[in-house]
Amino acid sequence: MEGDPEQPIRFFLLILQEGGTYFSGSVLYSLIVIVILIFLSGMISGSENAFFSLSASDINDLGNDDKRSSVFALKLINEPDRWKASRKLLATILILNNFINITIIILSSLLMDSVWLMTDVATWVQFAVNVILITFLLVLFGEVIPKIYATQNNIKLVQLTSVPLYYCNKILTPLSWLLTSSTSLIDRRIKKKPDNVSLEELNQAIEIASEDDNIEEKNILKGIVNFGNISVKQIMRSRVDVCALDIEISDQELFKQIREWGYSRIPIYRDNFDNITGILYIKDLLPKITNKTNDPWQDLVRQPFFVPSNKKIDDLLEEFQEKRIHMAIVVDEYGGSLGIVTMEDILEEIFGDLKDEFDEDEIYYSKLDEHTYIFEGKILLTDMCRTFEVKTDYFSDVKGEADTLGGMLMEVFKGIPKRGDHIQLDEFSFKVESADLRRIKRVKVVFNPEHEKEVTED
Repeated sequence: MEGDPEQPIRFFLLILQEGGTYFSGSVLYSLIVIVILIFLSGMISGSENAFFSLSASDINDLGNDDKRSSVFALKLINEPDRWKASRKLLATILILNNFINITIIILSSLLMDSVWLMTDVATWVQFAVNVILITFLLVLFGEVIPKIYATQNNIKLVQLTSVPLYYCNKILTPLSWLLTSSTSLIDRRIKKKPDNVSLEELNQAIEIASEDDNIEEKNILKGIVNFGNISVKQIMRSRVDVCALDIEISDQELFKQIREWGYSRIPIYRDNFDNITGILYIKDLLPKITNKTNDPWQDLVRQPFFVPSNKKIDDLLEEFQEKRIHMAIVVDEYGGSLGIVTMEDILEEIFGDLKDEFDEDEIYYSKLDEHTYIFEGKILLTDMCRTFEVKTDYFSDVKGEADTLGGMLMEVFKGIPKRGDHIQLDEFSFKVESADLRRIKRVKVVFNPEHEKEVTED
């Protein structure tokens, strides 16, 4: 009967009882060939994992080995163009593996058909043996086990398969060339749509992947990720901190200020900072000093480069490179001068503080304990966030248009707070230590909700 559940059992008992009938002659030879082919399929599948999991040290070990198999292995992967050699080797492995697997399936089908002709077995049993059992054996012994073995013994398997693979690689060159060429053509024709990954997801990936890495390397990666999302206003030096000169000052006063400040470029204005007329490069003064000419120094002032405050710093860096300049004047929508931005300011967003032998340390904060700091009001919010190792956009919901700590507190207080005023923002407690009628000078910041009472009782 077709639906008899005992048919599979009777079928296998029949095979055991009459094995001499079923497995004599060509049938037995077919089984032996199938077993050999499954073994070869496993070796080739394992060799794929073995060759493409070789590290630089593994390749170096093969290079120091004089065995014939090691020499052939290096020939397979160390052709002049390693990328092309790898593609050619992969194509050879895939061609061989598919050829063997197809042969196994054809032989198994022929063998099973000859067995079914001599037995009266239900159709579903034939299907189970022909498809499910053969597929299971092929995947288990031809893919899974060999690849697990190859992962743990890659050099050993590479040496075992390198010689036959080398000659197969030569013989199958026309086919592998056709395969690699067609895939290259498809790659050029089909443009892969880029994945939309948010900055937050990239930052999270850096945090996960870099848990044990150097903190400086992690900050550099974060700087690169966020580079195109930072505006000039966030990194500029405010006008109150810029050293600039009036175009009407004398030579004596000019040289005095240059020696005192030690900068290589100085903005020049007429009447006030909102009317910047140019940039003075100190190196342009050298001929005047050495030759002791009486030419007015004002003739040496170069044209300024103005940029809007909302410009992204990646675009500004490109303009700096094109124009071969290192400083720009930041202006607002009304044309007023907000401050300056330099090439160094841009690079520091990636690499952190860059100091040379002439730089003096600018101390914008002092550390009282692990959670408590005293910050200058003019410190950038991004720099304060980096000090506490929190996201640079932590205060984006409350800071408004402000970029400094003092500016953010003015937004929160809706005005200039007085000395002693304090406020709690999530995990941060702020207390104004010093302020005047125009700005906030110093702020005590505690990054811990448990310290809130301590701040209010001071």
